Amino acid sequence: MRTIVKHPGHVAADKGVHGDNGKRARPLRGVRALFLFANFFSRSEAMKRRNFLSAVGSGVVAVSAGNLSQTALAATPSGSGPVKLGLLFSQSGAMANNESLLKDISLMTIDQINAKGGVMGRKVEGVVVDPASDWPMYAQMSKQLILSEKVAAIFGCWTSVSRKSVLPVVEAQDSLLFYPLHFEGEEQSKNVVYLNSPPSSSVLPAVEYLMTPQGGEAKRFFMLGSDYVWPRTINKMLKGYLKTKGVPNSAIREQYVPFSHSNFQSIVRDIKAFAAQPGGQAIVVLTVVGDSIPAMFKEAINQGIRATDIPILGLDVVDSDLEGLDTAPLTGHLSCWCYFQNIDTPANRQLKSDWASYVKAKQLKHRPDMVIDPMVSTVMGIQLWAQAATKAKSFEPAAVRKAMAGMTVADPAGYVAKMDATNQYLWRGTMIGSINAKQGFDILWKSKDIVAPVPYSPFVKA
Repeated sequence: MRTIVKHPGHVAADKGVHGDNGKRARPLRGVRALFLFANFFSRSEAMKRRNFLSAVGSGVVAVSAGNLSQTALAATPSGSGPVKLGLLFSQSGAMANNESLLKDISLMTIDQINAKGGVMGRKVEGVVVDPASDWPMYAQMSKQLILSEKVAAIFGCWTSVSRKSVLPVVEAQDSLLFYPLHFEGEEQSKNVVYLNSPPSSSVLPAVEYLMTPQGGEAKRFFMLGSDYVWPRTINKMLKGYLKTKGVPNSAIREQYVPFSHSNFQSIVRDIKAFAAQPGGQAIVVLTVVGDSIPAMFKEAINQGIRATDIPILGLDVVDSDLEGLDTAPLTGHLSCWCYFQNIDTPANRQLKSDWASYVKAKQLKHRPDMVIDPMVSTVMGIQLWAQAATKAKSFEPAAVRKAMAGMTVADPAGYVAKMDATNQYLWRGTMIGSINAKQGFDILWKSKDIVAPVPYSPFVKA
């Protein structure tokens, strides 16, 4: 049984589905959080000396950030010991349900690499930390991973605000963060590898589909999101896009809620009232995250919102958000990602089989029959890192970065993904999924090939 060192004041959400049974994290909200990142290094010595867990295969080794062993010091990218990768995924707080999946599939992928001899003959070691869904702690722990644990790269984050908190750290240390989520774009850094799609190849195709006769001819848009950078930027971009399509401001409604918001009763009533107004078909563009997603869907069920009446396009909704819900009333609501597990390819069948075996062998509290898009992105990212290090014959971030340009990697979704040669965004295929009655998604539409990522959207300033 794996033991995770907790963030003080929080209890791990290792109970199964959605959220925790103890005290919740209190993440900094919205733009305010971004102005506090410069102060995160002044946190108490107790925080700075919090324990890490170094997990290699089935073994667990406790490492104190303030008292490193000679083994840890030998595990630098230029040494002869194991090569360390930082796994910066929350195991407690609002994001634990999904980020714990990314941590465990990272360890599975590392085990698979080690079973084949490691990378350049050296074992790979995953250093697991728990930032507890507390955004400044992602930055604090990323700094400790780089400076104390000497990791060769970091794989981590879910929300954009956590990525934004880590960004100045990896830039200052010239390290690498592999980020597995689709996001708002409007960012390009040589120290971040963007493994998923920006809005140009995910959100906009989905909204455009919903505006077609086949998609229901959407004319009016209720934008509901958690109050931070990703929803606000997505909605700003979407409003600029809709403006070019002739959609008036009166046909757009925009509302935000705090992280972990759970009472959507009045909001769902507002959505129904908005949809009842004249002007054409209304849809909901949903950008709430974490445990707010099932809470929103529960209230949609309670108030009888059906996809045939008011379709919901949930931009961050994955299969794990549907656990515990009766999804029969949610059938037809949509999401858009680069991967849905119902895609039938040999590579995807193998991945799902590997994951099911790993969950059972390690007695993890995950569903063995569920794989979500960011898990696949994380697997592809670790594989890319290993390929690039081998090509470069070095674990140094600058050498890995140079070797990765233009590199390809197999995508279980049936594509061959390609790292852009100039901006470190990965070219991916994209899909629209429709919720089914089995707590999953049926694939409604998929791109014919991988799509060129566009980091900066012309619609943000439209």
